[in-house]
Amino acid sequence: MNAMDLRGATIHYDDLGPSTGLPVLLIHGHPFNRTLWEPQAAALTGAGYRVITPDLRGYGASSVTPGKVHLSDFADDLVALLDHLGIEGAVVGGVSMGGQIAMELQRSHPGRVRALVLSDSSFPAETDEGKAFRNGLADRVLADGMDGYAGEVIDKMLADYNVTALPEVAAKVLGMMRATDPEGAAAALRGRAERPDYGDTLAAVCKPVLIVVGRDDVYTPVAAAEAIHRLVPHATLTVIEKAGHLPGAEQPERFNTALLDFLTARVAGGAAPDSSVPPR
Repeated sequence: MNAMDLRGATIHYDDLGPSTGLPVLLIHGHPFNRTLWEPQAAALTGAGYRVITPDLRGYGASSVTPGKVHLSDFADDLVALLDHLGIEGAVVGGVSMGGQIAMELQRSHPGRVRALVLSDSSFPAETDEGKAFRNGLADRVLADGMDGYAGEVIDKMLADYNVTALPEVAAKVLGMMRATDPEGAAAALRGRAERPDYGDTLAAVCKPVLIVVGRDDVYTPVAAAEAIHRLVPHATLTVIEKAGHLPGAEQPERFNTALLDFLTARVAGGAAPDSSVPPR
């Protein structure tokens, strides 16, 4: 694990695989950390890709920024990390909130995105009801901690049948949620409540896009993935069977096959001569 100070925070991250490989930046969702991507990092580095998995500010080992952290703050952090690593452009993938951060990267820093991977995410701005819910949840986790919340949502983060069918996965997901600093989680919840609509951003994307969704995702169901696909008709849409909101954890082999097939067919794999710039 590596660490760097940027924009008033200390960000911890893994930088794995060959430095000459095509960079793939993977962004975890809420309330997780970079270890969510361990199955994908292993598969990608084994295929010759360079994989960067950060802990977002407020999550994992990274420092906490109290108050409110917008998706644009996370995106700016990630651009600063790419600068630090001397990476001009990367395949940018994210799950759930991480997918929305990937959309924000495409909106605000399109030149840094070589391709998009959007897993179990959605593009509309938050509704008034959703804003109230996220702000109320922020108040709750600050007051009560993460444990009760984690126990309530585990059968939505994973397909309900996988909580018992995949006990090691369920334990890992619960562990990540319970270990998240409530102040970091609350700040992200408040910022995410104010997210913009990314419909226009997605409709204008010309680069390769992979959309992935678990068949039994109750947070962002297949219909949400299909809505993104209608905006980006040239995208590849893959539905992962026997999975919920975290198909990369629930069905890693199926997820990894979809991801590697996409990178091979739609994005230049392996070494990329224009993928790096001198470190700053």
